[in-house]
Amino acid sequence: MKARTGVTIACFSALMVNFCATAASPAQTGQSLASQPANMPSQDSANELSVAVGRSVVLDLARPVTRVVVGLGDFAEAIAVSPTQVLVNGKAPGETSLILWDTSGGRQFFNVTVRPSMSAANDKLDAIRRELRTELPGQTLRVSSEGGNIFLRGTVKDLNSSARAVTIASTAGKVVNLLSVNVPPAERQILLKVRFASVDRSRSRQLGVNLFSTGFGNTIGGVSTGQFSQPSVGLPGGTATSGGALATLSNDLNLFAFYPGLNLGATLQALETQGLVEVLAEPNVLAQDGKQASFLAGGEYPYPVAQAAGVGAGATITVMFKDYGIRLNFIPTITPRGTIRLQVAPEVSSLDFTNAVQISGFTIPAIAIRRVQTEVELSDGQSFAIGGLLDNRETETFQKIPFLGDIPILGKFFQSISRTKSNTELIVIVTPEVVAPMPVGAPLPNLNYPQKFLPPNSTVPLHTPDAKTAESTLPPPAATMPVEKLIESMKPETPLTDTSSGSGSSSSMSGMGSGSGSGSTPMAPQ
Repeated sequence: MKARTGVTIACFSALMVNFCATAASPAQTGQSLASQPANMPSQDSANELSVAVGRSVVLDLARPVTRVVVGLGDFAEAIAVSPTQVLVNGKAPGETSLILWDTSGGRQFFNVTVRPSMSAANDKLDAIRRELRTELPGQTLRVSSEGGNIFLRGTVKDLNSSARAVTIASTAGKVVNLLSVNVPPAERQILLKVRFASVDRSRSRQLGVNLFSTGFGNTIGGVSTGQFSQPSVGLPGGTATSGGALATLSNDLNLFAFYPGLNLGATLQALETQGLVEVLAEPNVLAQDGKQASFLAGGEYPYPVAQAAGVGAGATITVMFKDYGIRLNFIPTITPRGTIRLQVAPEVSSLDFTNAVQISGFTIPAIAIRRVQTEVELSDGQSFAIGGLLDNRETETFQKIPFLGDIPILGKFFQSISRTKSNTELIVIVTPEVVAPMPVGAPLPNLNYPQKFLPPNSTVPLHTPDAKTAESTLPPPAATMPVEKLIESMKPETPLTDTSSGSGSSSSMSGMGSGSGSGSTPMAPQ
């Protein structure tokens, strides 16, 4: 009896040395797994085992085990506390495998899942709740955890509060945003008033004399400084036998004198001109906060563009269009300081035929432009002169014939002078205002037409009836909506597409200056 006991104790000690060789920490008491029946045949089996971090599970086995192996020791550890009991400790969240060999040669497999500690998770959730109450006071927020994800529920006042709540909750893991947000009021509208005032004055004086002869002293010719148009003198038919000489005048505004007895004449250029151009443009444009608005009152003028054609073919003329008139582009933004930041670019342009060019029979006018582009910041109703110009110019051109123009008194007939003075004054003033729409039923502004229009031909209203019914009445706005739905509703709409025929259109004509073309596209004025 004593010898038997000694053999049993020796075997048990050997098993303990083999099982506990890798044990690093003492076992903790936990829930146990049901024992297998003793008469179960020895074979491989698979089981699910779940343990929390910092907790232990005891496995009660039907047969003594000879070997214990843990797949990933970073997540769990196994310690044999007796031949038929194995203690499993959870170390870190994750999954691993546990394999046991018994004395009969059979194996048992366990899929071990190590869950996060509920106490640690609850501590993180409590910390998040405290931060949310501190940063977002008065807003109802609920935080829960499931499967390693953080769920946010409740109602916040705006999108900034939602973003801050997600940032705070993300410190504990992946956040699922289920928040609702109060529906914001309508975007504020900004009206931009622009005053574009310009005054152009010019004064010019021209004085000069051109002398010509149609036969004085049997001589045909003329004397001119070349500054002003002189008469063209020549023989009719190009020969002396065809008659007396003829003088052709090219400027109808000249003073003309001719003495038939002497066949001697003169043209006097004595002209004084004064010009005045006044421009007062006041475009007003309304836009939402942060949205771009544009305004154009003017037109488009056509101009030809020559394009190379194939070998042996004439050049192709493509007619393009250029905008001109009163244009205003701006973007208003209401800042947190309560001011309005403006990106504004007003422009006033007009056709300038004085500086036009001639190309293959086409008259291409120049464009006189006054443009300002800047960025300013104003309070509601304040004004700024964003641009100003004062331009005074004087141009004088003096020409004379050498030696003859230096003779006292008589030398004046061989001199010419042109003097031009110009003055330009320009100022651009902008005034932004936050405005509200006119209430329903308020009288609408209208223009004062000098002449009455024809009475309508039809008595039927040319619009949908104004009577409000349940089908034509919008539902009242909701107090709250999901965050993702509000963000979707605030996305910018697709920009408008200008479908007018003039924008970007062109017409082609074959043959430079031939005058033939397709369609009825107007050409540049000539």
